Amino acid sequence: MAINSNQKAGPIGVFDSGYGGLTILSEFKKIMPEYDYLYLGDNARAPYGNRSYELIYKFTLQAVKWFFSQGCQLVIIACNTASAKALRNIQQNDLPKTNSNKRVLGVIRPTTESIASFTHTGHVAVLGTEGTIQSKSYNIEIEKLHPQLHVTTEACPMWVPLVEYGEYNNPGADYFVKQHINSILLKDSAIDAIILGCTHYPLLLQKIKQHTPQNITLISQGEHVAQSLKKYLERHPEMDAMCSKNEKRYYTTTESTDKFKSFASLFLSEDIEVEKVNIEIF
Repeated sequence: MAINSNQKAGPIGVFDSGYGGLTILSEFKKIMPEYDYLYLGDNARAPYGNRSYELIYKFTLQAVKWFFSQGCQLVIIACNTASAKALRNIQQNDLPKTNSNKRVLGVIRPTTESIASFTHTGHVAVLGTEGTIQSKSYNIEIEKLHPQLHVTTEACPMWVPLVEYGEYNNPGADYFVKQHINSILLKDSAIDAIILGCTHYPLLLQKIKQHTPQNITLISQGEHVAQSLKKYLERHPEMDAMCSKNEKRYYTTTESTDKFKSFASLFLSEDIEVEKVNIEIF
C-alpha cells in the first residue's frame, strides 16, 4: 500500500464484504470530501449474508486488523451483516485489549436513529440479508431508540447476488424484488417506511420503487451513515485529529482488481486504481 502505517493520522477505513460499501463511501466523499479514505472489499469471500456468526466475526476482525496495520485509526464497517454479527464483539472484547485508542463503527445504529421521522403509522420494515435479519440487530436497536414502533423484517437472499453479478437491472430481478415487497406487506399492511438494510440495495432502488406503494418511504443508508459520522467526528475532535485530510482515496480488494474496477464503476463516478491485498494473515 502507498500508505505510511507509522504516521499518526491515517485514512478512514471503509469495509464491506463486496461492492455495496461503495454506496456509503460515495456519501462520505460527498459530505466530507476533505478526508482520506481506504476502502476494502473482501470480494474473494463474498457474500457474507448466509455465513455463520463465527466466520463473519473472523473475517471482519481480520479486516479490522488489516486496516489498523495500514494506519487507520477509525474504521467504518459499511456492511450490515458484519455490523450485525461482528461489530459488538470487536468493540467490547477486541479493541479494549489491544487497540483501545482506535475506533470501529457500524451502519445499523445511524440508520435506526432517524427511522421514527419517516413513519406516520408507527409500522416500519427492514429488508436485509439472512445474516442481518437473523441477528435481529435492527429490531434490538429500534426497540432501544424507538420502543413505540412496530418492526417487521424480511430476508432477501437473492438481492445481493443480483447486484454482485450485474443482474439488478435485468427483467429477472423484478421477480425477486416483487416477491419480498409483497411478502413484507402481507405480514403488515400498515407499514409506511422501509429500511433498505444492505448497502447493495441502492442499486436495486428503481426496481424496489416500481413494486412498492407510493405511500411507503424507502430509506437508503448512505446519507444517514455519512451525516452520523460527520456528527461523531465533531463530537470527538481527538478522533478527528487522527483522520488525515488530503482528499486521497485508496481502493483494495481480496479478489481480482480488474473485476473490482469494472463493478466499482456502477457505484462510483470516477476511474479508480485498485490493489489486491491479503487479509487472511491477520
